[in-house]
Amino acid sequence: MENQARIVIVGGGVMGVGLLYHLAAEGCDDVLLIEKGELTSGSTWHAAGQCPNLVGNYNLAKIHEYSISLYRQLEQLTGQSVTWHGCGSVRFALTEQDLDWFRYLRGIAANVGYHMEIVDVEQIARLNPFVSTEGVLAGAWTRNDGHADPFGLCQAMAKGARDLGARIMRHNRVTGINALPGGEWEVMTEHGSVVAETVVNAAGCFARQVAQMVGTDLPICNIQHHYLVSGPIPELAGRSDELPVTRDPYASVYLRQEQESGLIGIYEADGLAEAWLPSGLPPWESDSELFTDDLERLMPWLERAMERMPIFEPAGIKRIVNGAISHSPDGLPLLGPVAGLRNFWLCCGSSFGIAQGAGCGKYLAQWMLHGDSEINMTGFDPRRFGVFADAAYMGTRGRQDYSLTYATPPPGEELPAARRCRTSPLYDKLKIQGCVYTETFGWERPKWFSPDGREEQYSFRHNNVFDLVREECLAVRERVGILDLSGFAKYDVAGPDARTMLDRLCANRVPKRGGIVLTHLLSEGGRIGAEMTITHLDHEAFYVLSAAGAELRDLDHLQQGRRPAEQVSVANVTDRRGVVVLAGPRARAVLARVTDAPLDSSAFAWLTGREIDIAGMPVRALRVNYLGELGWELHPAMEHLEALYDALVEAGAQFGIRNFGLYAVNSLRLEKAYRGWGAELTNEVTMIDAAMKRFIKLDKGDFIGREATLQQRDRTLQLIYFSLDPGDADVQGGEPIFSGDRCVGVTTSGGYGHFVRQSLGFGYVPPSLAGPGAALTVDVLGQRRRATVLNEPVHDPANVRLRA
Repeated sequence: MENQARIVIVGGGVMGVGLLYHLAAEGCDDVLLIEKGELTSGSTWHAAGQCPNLVGNYNLAKIHEYSISLYRQLEQLTGQSVTWHGCGSVRFALTEQDLDWFRYLRGIAANVGYHMEIVDVEQIARLNPFVSTEGVLAGAWTRNDGHADPFGLCQAMAKGARDLGARIMRHNRVTGINALPGGEWEVMTEHGSVVAETVVNAAGCFARQVAQMVGTDLPICNIQHHYLVSGPIPELAGRSDELPVTRDPYASVYLRQEQESGLIGIYEADGLAEAWLPSGLPPWESDSELFTDDLERLMPWLERAMERMPIFEPAGIKRIVNGAISHSPDGLPLLGPVAGLRNFWLCCGSSFGIAQGAGCGKYLAQWMLHGDSEINMTGFDPRRFGVFADAAYMGTRGRQDYSLTYATPPPGEELPAARRCRTSPLYDKLKIQGCVYTETFGWERPKWFSPDGREEQYSFRHNNVFDLVREECLAVRERVGILDLSGFAKYDVAGPDARTMLDRLCANRVPKRGGIVLTHLLSEGGRIGAEMTITHLDHEAFYVLSAAGAELRDLDHLQQGRRPAEQVSVANVTDRRGVVVLAGPRARAVLARVTDAPLDSSAFAWLTGREIDIAGMPVRALRVNYLGELGWELHPAMEHLEALYDALVEAGAQFGIRNFGLYAVNSLRLEKAYRGWGAELTNEVTMIDAAMKRFIKLDKGDFIGREATLQQRDRTLQLIYFSLDPGDADVQGGEPIFSGDRCVGVTTSGGYGHFVRQSLGFGYVPPSLAGPGAALTVDVLGQRRRATVLNEPVHDPANVRLRA
């Protein structure tokens, strides 16, 4: 056995082999894949091989489309048989909400570049003359997707990787992984050890065992999934065209032709699906394992499937396959670094591994080798989950994800599983006042307030909470609002070399004592990796804030950005400090009633911060916010948060103080043209692309990404800020932007600006189309609406209110 490799991949299923192939295709041939059994012998071998185009996540759609496009030509590229069935698919819409979702997905299809049509029941009958369309309003037809033999796909990618110089070792179980003093990894196996610069955990259903070898765990739940193959069906005998795969929310199944038989895959929508074991961990020695079928559990869904395809019922059941599929808590794969570990990556957690294997491999290989990927990887980064995602969380969320496979996901929907993982001391107090919470990185954060007890009717269009959110926005713009944002990621960075380190990591200039700056961390290629707010509290002490969802990611940026000789401490104080946002034209008047600290602009200017005493409590007060109003972020010790909130609410009563939530925050930040990390600011773009050049200080000396920024040429993207002609829906992100009939860009986020009464959004287009006066339209739920490009915020462009 060889004893060294640049990269070792653990696991030889479709995810591991897909990564191996694409690392080699990117020019990295010093890669060794280690598989404990045969290739595909985990969960890949028993998969049905479904490869749908239709997914509701814009970046995941790119992964699916790349996989499908590769699989269609993989046999020609490698000479290895693949057995690709390009029969297409039809998914049924049963409600108007389903139809709105299809309209949104049709926009994603236009942008990503795959065929999708919304077809009526007559066209469905032409595509599949044997299916019942009772209760069906329409179908989403994707002509160019289909299904393939998983074994053939894996073998073809394996052959292609070998041809490019990569190596595969089968029948060799990994028994342990050790971190070496020099930063390398020792991968121990039954047949010896290999030392690698980088290790990738692509172990599928066994990924948790591999993670535990390096002292961590993964939020993966292995769910038993059944599909059934019928006996021969006379109506299918001799057909020249294969029926399209049918996906039906009513039965929660996919139905397809399997030669002259039928195949039914069932995702029980009642939450009763079984995990592999109560612990969720399969036996490490398990190989090519299937489970006893449970027809009783399947029967309600199987009966509905027979209603949809009556020709299946007389044929009987010839074979039942019940195998494990790994599910992440949010249904997205885990692609990227493991928090707190250098050069240890994940390529696992995919519940649609066949459809995603090649695309995950392509874009993860780009990230690993070049520091960036050409698609936004934020939503796939494993560091989106923290220690709150324990075994109970994994099991509950994994089952929930499985049961919702064929449910339409409306915008803003709050799901019930595994909630209240992280709460601030204000949780119950705000709940009593009507707070409706949303979850970010385990934190329960106020989303909107229901003073009359109404529940949100989720919709792709303006719904029954639209007016309540407007009232919250107007309270902030006209009076004063208060918001618990304790979920902010918070770090104390201190030491003699703290400024030196931050200056090297950040594109903006690190502030002087008492100052605050918004800054960004870039990759070596100049792409945006993080957004932070830095307050210089004292001589060697800095207070660093970032997005709640970036807590572990940005902790890695800070801790791994520290050079060995630098004297810098980085402490994650997220759980130790709360945050109350007090904002609006009366914010100073409210705060003045509970503190003796001078608050006028000459004494406490915009973009400055200091510790002051409020109602007898020491509080880090930062004059900054994401709303575009006079205000402060107040950061007390977490144990003082409730007392601080109470003092401010009492002081603000005479000024009409009101609670507000994140729905209102989105509206208010859009009116100020504030970009969002993970939406406008991603690893796909540079600061220049994102129209953020003012936050780069090229004259301050060297920093990571400086040279790439200076050398950027031939730009293809430019961020635009726009308003839309009136309508009953707003941009979500992922909608296509058109110039005439040509799709030229994509939206990144949007919403309704309640104070200015305009539908607003951001998007990326070619620089030649980014100027005011460009003739652009945006497809919002099937309606082309004129977009007016704006060159400044629609609210307070001179920042008069912020400086008030």
